[in-house]
Amino acid sequence: MSDVVITVRPNGPYLVQGKVRVVDVDGREFPTDPSRPIALCRCGHSKERPFCDGSHKTCGFQADDHAPAGG
Repeated sequence: MSDVVITVRPNGPYLVQGKVRVVDVDGREFPTDPSRPIALCRCGHSKERPFCDGSHKTCGFQADDHAPAGG
């Protein structure tokens, strides 16, 4: 299995690279293209949730999370 990398974008979405399945609460799978990264909404304002539609740019969402140093 290939590695999955999730990048926390400053003031933006989670960018997910690698083969993943995104499922809803009932276990139904959202269609994704495994050859392309997906962006998952963090701001809660996307009309395409759980995917990002760029709403974070206009709603004032701010988050600049960093992993602990040395970890």
